[in-house]
Amino acid sequence: MATAISGPRVLLRQLRETMAEPLASQDRLDKIVDLIAENMHADVCSFYVLRDDGALELFATHGLKPESVHMTTLRLGEGLVGLIAAEAEPLSLENARTHPSFAYRPETGEDPFTAFLGVPVLRAGQTLGVLVVQNRDRRIFGEDEIEAMLTTATILAEMIATSDFDSLIKPGQDIDLRRPRTFNGTGFSDGIALGQVVLHDPRVVVANFIAEDTEQELRRLAAALDTMRVSIDDMLSHGDMQSFSDHREILESYRMFAHDRGWVDRLTEAIDNGLTAEAAVERVQNDTRARMMRSTDPYIKDRLHDLDDLANRLLRILTGDGHAVGTKELPENAILVARNMGPAELLEYDRSRLRGIVLEEGGATAHVAIIARSLGLVAVGQAENIVSMCEPGDDIIVDGPTGTVHLRPTPDVEQTYVDKVRLTAKRRAHYLEFRDKPAITRDGIEITLLHNSGLVADLPMLDDTGAAGVGLFRTELQFMIASKLPRLNEQVELYREAIRLTGDRPIVFRLLDIGGDKVIPYLRSAAEENPAMGWRSLRLALDRPGLLRIQIRALLQAANGGPLKILVPMVTDAWEFRQTRVVVNKEVERLRHAGEKVPEKLELGAMIEVPSLLWELDRLLPQVDFVSIGSNDLVMFLTAADRANPRVSKSYDPIALPRLRALRHIVDMSRRYGVPLTMCGELAGKPVEALALMSIGMTRLSMSPPSIGPIKEVILGLELEPVRKSVSAALLDGSDGVGIRELLLDWTERQNLSV
Repeated sequence: MATAISGPRVLLRQLRETMAEPLASQDRLDKIVDLIAENMHADVCSFYVLRDDGALELFATHGLKPESVHMTTLRLGEGLVGLIAAEAEPLSLENARTHPSFAYRPETGEDPFTAFLGVPVLRAGQTLGVLVVQNRDRRIFGEDEIEAMLTTATILAEMIATSDFDSLIKPGQDIDLRRPRTFNGTGFSDGIALGQVVLHDPRVVVANFIAEDTEQELRRLAAALDTMRVSIDDMLSHGDMQSFSDHREILESYRMFAHDRGWVDRLTEAIDNGLTAEAAVERVQNDTRARMMRSTDPYIKDRLHDLDDLANRLLRILTGDGHAVGTKELPENAILVARNMGPAELLEYDRSRLRGIVLEEGGATAHVAIIARSLGLVAVGQAENIVSMCEPGDDIIVDGPTGTVHLRPTPDVEQTYVDKVRLTAKRRAHYLEFRDKPAITRDGIEITLLHNSGLVADLPMLDDTGAAGVGLFRTELQFMIASKLPRLNEQVELYREAIRLTGDRPIVFRLLDIGGDKVIPYLRSAAEENPAMGWRSLRLALDRPGLLRIQIRALLQAANGGPLKILVPMVTDAWEFRQTRVVVNKEVERLRHAGEKVPEKLELGAMIEVPSLLWELDRLLPQVDFVSIGSNDLVMFLTAADRANPRVSKSYDPIALPRLRALRHIVDMSRRYGVPLTMCGELAGKPVEALALMSIGMTRLSMSPPSIGPIKEVILGLELEPVRKSVSAALLDGSDGVGIRELLLDWTERQNLSV
């Protein structure tokens, strides 16, 4: 069995020499199958490539009839070759003809061949083709020979991916690796974006596949594994990882896989067959990913991400690729593609070149989605497995309203979307026509439309939309993008610029709302099992009064004697608001004693987003100057459904009867105490949801800037009073008949409203 040990190494060296020779693509491929046949002592070696139409085309052969090359095809799943491609698993047979999937192609002249070994050619878990060897005599191919074929297939996969291979493809056809793909996700924002793929966490490019010294490669692998294991152990021993958390569970999975003997043995075997350490990691992960992708077990599919991350970690150690997010030059129309990312990571990119973002995970109310909307980016989430299907620079189209993503679109699809973009531009021009019109319904009810913002760059859009002001300025974004805690003067400068840009229009500054999924690296805290309901927002601020005092001081100074509105987030009990007012009053007095200007009119408001506050409004409302509803958190807590978890968040309609009753209770209580009320959550920016809010008496709506035009169009065409009466009756009745959403959709049809 000397061939099984030394053969693969010899073959890989011969392949490297062949690929370096100045040969035409077909000549190179023909020489490669000759070398494989010689090395494997096979009578036949054939290479099939999976085309974009699902057919496996014979691209090269040693031992079959030469005229069958580029003429013989098998459908995916047809014959032994089609079976291997579909299942992404090797197949070794002593007598191929007895297998139930055997399919005979007379034009190939394969009659005399009996023994059969076929392996999939994989890249990122995708099947690109099939490599086959056959013999006249019956024989059983051993594990070493199967491993040798899989190793060789790794090299062929990289060859297929190069542009040199294009000359072998018939006009009008392409290989499956580059075929157009469509992903049906969930839209996070409106709009359409056409651009090029930029991978947020790009795969490590393995440049050197063939080992010069396998012993050296084994030492490199062992050292890299040790480094990775130590880094994982260090993270797990961190103080903030001691208790149970999702992060700890992920790291525990990493540690388990990093010490898995079977995984390490497969890496070692791949190196023994002649691959470099990094090529071995890619080879083994390709095989693992292909199997796990085809599993129907959800647990196994979830672990696929863990293994991908672990393999990437190991590859980065081996190649020295540290990877810094956002530092590289972006193309003019960049579309970020990622499994998931935080809002701070998104803000690190050059926003002038960014057009959209596509995530495999995330929910519509996750903070990265909110920031994407704030930046005017088209965003789609839950596009399953898109990261592994993408290559940097691929053409991509993101359709926000439908949640559809087209990767490598056909010219027809691209032209359709170019036309849609033109129509969208016309629609924006249409909204500009009534930018300066008051938002008053046909029956004379005035609705105040405001912006949600968090970046100074957003504020000039007030002039484009005609909004009455800023109903919510998220001050935490400055903290999330900074490498250290912003100093007092830095905060003053930001708030002063925001006030300058809004001019004489009101702006409401929400105090720092961090914690939960809004992580600030320099304010680390102990991991929590339920961070959304943990030490965050106002709770954190009251426990760290220095942080709260500095922010309030910065806001007071930035006002420079003018009016100032401050919103207190996540108030759970009225006493928390009273405590915050005490801090504010002390800072006002401190300014007075220092001889500095104090705001001519200071208003302090509370954000209603914790359900317990609904039963304490009679104590809270007499103390506040205004209130705002944070519907994202309020609906999450009312339904006990994590807003970032699509499995549960999509199951609960935020304007269904129980939630709308809760919102109407807030409206009624605010009216009773004469306290101005604004809806600042994501509900306000959706036409049907906005109609629901107006129907229960809400007249101040704050939303992302792109939503102002569509909502104003609904208002201008709306006769509100009959809708109010209809919804009031439904809320009072509470029957199991027509739902609130169906009722409102019926009214939009009756009144011909554009939703």
